[in-house]
Amino acid sequence: MTMPVEALRVTVTAPIVSFRNPLYAGVQLTLPCPPPATVGGMLAAAAGGWDAVDPALRFGMAFHARGMGADLETYHPLDATGKKADPTPRERAFLTDATLTVWLVADLDLWERRLRRPVWPLRLGRSQDLVAVVTQRVILHSGPGRQGPAILPEGTDSQAVGTLLRLPTAISLDRGRTRWDGYHFDASGRGEVLVASDWADEDGQAVALVPPMHPGQFSALGTLS
Repeated sequence: MTMPVEALRVTVTAPIVSFRNPLYAGVQLTLPCPPPATVGGMLAAAAGGWDAVDPALRFGMAFHARGMGADLETYHPLDATGKKADPTPRERAFLTDATLTVWLVADLDLWERRLRRPVWPLRLGRSQDLVAVVTQRVILHSGPGRQGPAILPEGTDSQAVGTLLRLPTAISLDRGRTRWDGYHFDASGRGEVLVASDWADEDGQAVALVPPMHPGQFSALGTLS
């Protein structure tokens, strides 16, 4: 049985976020939640780069957005020769009034300092979408938790509701390789079903650790180590 642990709860808020779905070309659709690779990149920005991040880093995460919309964004396509073609306006979907919660269970003092004074600006999704961050120490208790807005690795619990998404867990530094994993996510955030998880917080919210997202897991041969 997993024992209770002290964790650093990181609450990230932003008025607008967008997470491009890489499975679709030619359109700018947004995923309903941030991939673990995106959240890992935000933490790496706080630390000053991936070299400062423990390759074994894992975290639990939950996400909710109160609305969605679309705007026009200038797109700079490449022609057949690899040169930039004329700029083109493209509709891009986005989510509004977003809250991401991340639970870190290791190196709490270190991450508390990093998130209080990040090395680089913290963004989530589009480079222009800056975020606000608040941290708090909490106790996580062993046992099942309420699914709610949790992002659950596939196989966490067969009772999980919502959509089964295929999300990037890790991306190599040269962006040539991606590790994909399955995650359950209920965009409504209202799922009351109890799911098996590593821990639950003081409100009963399920906290399930996602797989490591550090790009160092890719070997020189292009496979996962």
